[in-house]
Amino acid sequence: MSDFPTKARVVIIGGGVVGCSSLYHLAKKGWTDCVLLEKNELTAGSTWHAAGNVPTFSTSWAIMNMQRYSTELYLRLAEEVDYPMNYHVSGSIRLAHSKERMQEFERAMSMGLYQGIPMEMWTPEQAKERYPFLETHDLEGVLYDPTDGDIDPAQLTQAFAKGARDLGQKIIRFCPATDVTQHDDGTWTVHTEKGDIACDYVVNAAGYYAQRVGEMFKPYGGRMVPAMVMSHQYLLTDEVPEVEAWSKENGGKLPLLRDVDISYYLRQEKNGFNLGPYEPNCKGEWMTEDDPMPEDFSFQLWNDDLDRIEDIITDAMERVPLMATSGVGRVINGPIPYAPDGLPMIGPMPGVENAFEAHSFTFGIAQGGGAGKVLAEWIVDGHTEWDMWAVDPRRYTDYTDQDYCNQKGMEVYGNEYAMHFPHHEWPAARDKKLSPVHAKVKELGGVMGAYNGWERANWFAKPGDDTSLEATHTWGRSGPWESRIKEECEAVRDNCGVLDLPGFSRFMVKGEGAAEALRGLITGGLPKIGRINLVYISDDRGRILTEMSCIRLGEDEFVMITAATAQWHDRDILMSAMPASVSVEDVTTTRDTLIVTGPKSREILSGLSDADLSTGWLTHQSATVAGKPAFLIRVSFAGELGWEVHALNEDMPAIYEAILNAGATPFGMYALNSLRIEKGYRAWKGDLSTDYSLLEGGLARFVKLDKPQDFPGKAAILNEKQQGVKKSFVTLTVDAGDCDAPYMSCIWQGDQIVGETTSGAWGYRVGKSIALGMVKTEVANPGTELEVEIYGQKYRAVVQEDQPLWDPANERLRA
Repeated sequence: MSDFPTKARVVIIGGGVVGCSSLYHLAKKGWTDCVLLEKNELTAGSTWHAAGNVPTFSTSWAIMNMQRYSTELYLRLAEEVDYPMNYHVSGSIRLAHSKERMQEFERAMSMGLYQGIPMEMWTPEQAKERYPFLETHDLEGVLYDPTDGDIDPAQLTQAFAKGARDLGQKIIRFCPATDVTQHDDGTWTVHTEKGDIACDYVVNAAGYYAQRVGEMFKPYGGRMVPAMVMSHQYLLTDEVPEVEAWSKENGGKLPLLRDVDISYYLRQEKNGFNLGPYEPNCKGEWMTEDDPMPEDFSFQLWNDDLDRIEDIITDAMERVPLMATSGVGRVINGPIPYAPDGLPMIGPMPGVENAFEAHSFTFGIAQGGGAGKVLAEWIVDGHTEWDMWAVDPRRYTDYTDQDYCNQKGMEVYGNEYAMHFPHHEWPAARDKKLSPVHAKVKELGGVMGAYNGWERANWFAKPGDDTSLEATHTWGRSGPWESRIKEECEAVRDNCGVLDLPGFSRFMVKGEGAAEALRGLITGGLPKIGRINLVYISDDRGRILTEMSCIRLGEDEFVMITAATAQWHDRDILMSAMPASVSVEDVTTTRDTLIVTGPKSREILSGLSDADLSTGWLTHQSATVAGKPAFLIRVSFAGELGWEVHALNEDMPAIYEAILNAGATPFGMYALNSLRIEKGYRAWKGDLSTDYSLLEGGLARFVKLDKPQDFPGKAAILNEKQQGVKKSFVTLTVDAGDCDAPYMSCIWQGDQIVGETTSGAWGYRVGKSIALGMVKTEVANPGTELEVEIYGQKYRAVVQEDQPLWDPANERLRA
């Protein structure tokens, strides 16, 4: 081919809606020398058979941002690229059958209001007025979103493609990528049957083939892409005269209907209906050796399997009896990819330099516009406008084997519209990573949760406590766990608690120049040898990228400890920042950690250890505990006198048993969350995210603008300091009702939204509901009265002094 491109800045593998949107958005950011490769024709994967619904609703702040952007873009895209499209903004009605569902809707509505989406709560009677064919007798209420609708997926994809081509981008169809080669300078060659393309960056946007494309990157640090494929059916009915008459009279389509408690959507399709169920009795595809994924499934479907969705069809006909008057015209049964949590993967490819991912979209049409924006920002700017950790591929690590992906994909699909209650743990694919004392924790009554695949106790049940999944179906704080969390917090306050904390991400950083490289990476200073301190890393905007505990063992020898979920995220940051003379070794899986904390923790440890327990706060030492080698760090996320006890996995059972026998009370993650919030300690990707700068986050004491090193974000932080921050981190006490503030609850002053909560919990030591949050600086003064909206209700909240609510002088911590 004479016009085959041999060079490009970016090569995108995959020509669905997301790949084409990404190509278009790269061009809009000025990168117009990029290439998209598609193995067949554009839209040949999941895009061509997609239903094309475009909702904004989500209980994820990041996903809502992305979908909102899509709806705004699709309104103007046809004119922007001069390509007509069928985009119907019909509005949507979501039905609630229970009080709990109404609370979920209220929460989503307030998030939408903050983002400028004018959602409304309706009575069933109001819904009937807007949708006269609807049966409403058993409904609690309805959420109405006027921005919802549907779009033609093929037209949308072709519009992005035309817009990209018009700006200079190239699209090569019927040209699969056959392999990739990375060179010493980090650049790539993408191999195809038509020739090779040299490029700076590669994007895996291969939809349900993303796992296969991901195999090409394994020689360069890649991993198995954590995804699977589900069979998704929807059916189209014949035309219904009453629907046609209503449309003519009203000049538009019926609102898109979602009965989320039954698990389906029902949409007007021309003058008939489109019914799309997410059935619990679902079916994964291509999951076994005797059913392998074919080399090419372009524009193909499976035979229908209506028995699987019979109950949902029956329910839909009872909800809208008019639907029963028409026959089934066609059934679409095609493949859609599922990641283990049902959210796509957009961002840096874990472990691989200059490679990105944008795949595994279960709602690719709704998210396609926003996904292209986000990916282009990642590639061109190195960061995204909104914090996108919810879809960052690095949120998964090595526990996501194919069994895990298959089990979780089936679970997520079958619970697509389920409510994600704060105390509910999904049961599929558990026990992927176990602490060395897991059996003992379970024996003690541990009710477990999964954290980056690691099983940790959330709370400890006593005989007779209800530990069923059904008991967790509440947004409220009260449940079988509440009295136990209180007891655990009181044990830490009055005596000594012990928490088994497997999965702390640990990196050994050592070699000539390690200290200087770290100084050029972090915003503040390094600890002295024998000490530990918190360090922060910002992006080039001065926003909070991550937080690590930095333990200094020698002049150029450090242990960096970070959150379990941050393992691959922070590994990539450290690896990319260190010179060749410095090694970064991930030792996460070789050791376990106990938090031993409370006023009697010194007394308990002194009977078991030869450590010098008189050394001050933020010190560390090697010692023996229960006759086993251990590493003790004098810190406590619970805000009491305490130590972290680190030891090799094989030595931890003896240490844990000895500490329990000496009188320590086991406590869990729910208690730890309560204890840390009373101290105002921030949690990563809740309170600490790239949505906020370090100065907004109240972390100025961790920034050294006078140090000679030009760390990332230094100029931006200096400029922000001179200009003054617009938002400020605050602790609020809330006169809450039955529920504590969830992440991203609106904070109000009168009829104005002035901020959002970043986390919330009941503080059992102070006896109050507490929210951490971010507000406009002018309302951040102590004593200011505000309101926090919690599941649709506003509650009085008071801004507190900039100090911990519990032990503000840290006397207990330093005792």
